[in-house]
Amino acid sequence: MRHVLGVGLAIIMVLAAFFGGSWGYLRLLRVPVLNGATSTLPAAGGSLLHDRNVLLAFGAVAGVALLAGLLTVGPRVSPLAAGLPGLLFIAWTVLYGVHVREAVRYIPLKHDAYGYGFEAMLFNGVLAVAGIVMIIPLFVPSRWRRHRIAVAGVYGGGAGAAPGDTTIGLIADYPDTTPYPQPYQQPPF
Repeated sequence: MRHVLGVGLAIIMVLAAFFGGSWGYLRLLRVPVLNGATSTLPAAGGSLLHDRNVLLAFGAVAGVALLAGLLTVGPRVSPLAAGLPGLLFIAWTVLYGVHVREAVRYIPLKHDAYGYGFEAMLFNGVLAVAGIVMIIPLFVPSRWRRHRIAVAGVYGGGAGAAPGDTTIGLIADYPDTTPYPQPYQQPPF
């Protein structure tokens, strides 16, 4: 079930990268300097912190990067959530390097801001770098296994165990559906 959810998160990641990331990246790439005139600079050459367009574009790119980072490093998230989009980005970059026309032909909405931004990320190598980082969880064996919960409990030992011996044991798979052991109780005599 965790990996099925991971495939769903991978689809969300690809959509976020295509719509949010490419839109923001394209808006950040626009160089408004024309013939060296400073009046065409963003915010009329003033602070970029007060330019709404720059902040929106940066927020879109940062949001996509945050989502990719959470999917990449989250220990309970399936490695497919980050790995599948990463493989897609790497494959698209390789196709772009081998046959540019074919790679650009497969970009959806290529005559819209999203398509232009995606092509810019492809051309500048942003998708290749993001893809390489995002496939790392695919090679971590612990990300493919179920997580187990370690619970410290007091168990009644066998022969030779002192009362109150504490041992740590793996109780159940996550999510925990089994009851925890009862604490050791001294016999009434």
